[in-house]
Amino acid sequence: MAGGVTRKISAASARSHTRKTKSTSSSSFKGIFKKLLLVLFSGVLAWAYQATRPPPPKICGTPDGPPITSPRIKLRDGRHLSYLEFGVPKDTAEYKIVFVHGFANSRHHNIFATSASPALIEDLKVHIVSFDRPGYGESDPDPNRTPKSLALDIEELADQLGLGSKFYVVGMSMGGELVWPCLKYIPHRLAGVTLIAPVVNHWWPNFPSNISNEVYSQMFIQDQWSLRVAHYLPWLTYWWNTQKWFPGSSVASKSLDMFSPPDLELLPKLMAISTEAHKTQPTQQGEYESLHRDLMIAFGKWEFDPMELENPFPNNEGSVHVWQGDDDRFTPVTLQRYIAQRLPWIKYHELTHVGHLFALADGMTDTILKTLLNVQD
Repeated sequence: MAGGVTRKISAASARSHTRKTKSTSSSSFKGIFKKLLLVLFSGVLAWAYQATRPPPPKICGTPDGPPITSPRIKLRDGRHLSYLEFGVPKDTAEYKIVFVHGFANSRHHNIFATSASPALIEDLKVHIVSFDRPGYGESDPDPNRTPKSLALDIEELADQLGLGSKFYVVGMSMGGELVWPCLKYIPHRLAGVTLIAPVVNHWWPNFPSNISNEVYSQMFIQDQWSLRVAHYLPWLTYWWNTQKWFPGSSVASKSLDMFSPPDLELLPKLMAISTEAHKTQPTQQGEYESLHRDLMIAFGKWEFDPMELENPFPNNEGSVHVWQGDDDRFTPVTLQRYIAQRLPWIKYHELTHVGHLFALADGMTDTILKTLLNVQD
């Protein structure tokens, strides 16, 4: 009789088979989990990449950009620079000034046009040119902008407008900081210079660490981080100042917390002289190539240290003036004092009980102008 063969499976063999089955299932699960993690990680990277990339600027004069309403010059690299002229005609002017606007401003923010006495401008025969820095107002953005490139823009603007072999340069706030490159790269073109409450880069090498750290520690935490990002991770500047998880720059967000009591007293005057163009034109092409690019330039790594500059007027044929308020919370007076000590050829004017907006006070712009031009009352 044919019988079936009965196979006996030991307990050990059964356990081994079970372990193999479980091992195979576990390996399969781990493989799927790793793939899911990879997909998730790739998705996060893609999102992060898109989040850190700013939208393209809306170039003036293009189909989706703002209209061109102001005269412009075409620069050496094909960019356009928008400008406004104020004062007496340049053909009859005795003094010709280029004014450099500050952060979140434009060519319309010319304190000589809004705050100086028209009679004084006429009597002194002053011609003033204000312009939109790259990315602001109606000037084309410059993705390759550096402190040096702005000085060369100013020189070319003066040449194309026929301001002569020498001209004056005045800058206010962040525009004041960007006058230092003029002293470095085009000193031979300058008749005189004024920096009004100029922003200071905490990372200029010649600042003693104890002074820069002291001033840095007094800033709002959000501004400390905003400047760190602009200096060390400039490619992250746009994201940092537009994300909603952490507060970005208080200056970029136009927070009133930055203003000292003297500034708050002058704010109504600032609002009174602000037109619709003052409010809408500065960032009409986008905030990245205006505000955020400004932060990256102002607090980035400069190719020179202003505290190593030499006197551009060794024969007293001109002068460099720095005006600073002792209650300025945008530009701490401590840093300005140190610069003035390092550069004794600077004529340093420190004003007491005033903040960042002191130039708007009655008669102050006239005083700044007459001091620059060495005009006696």
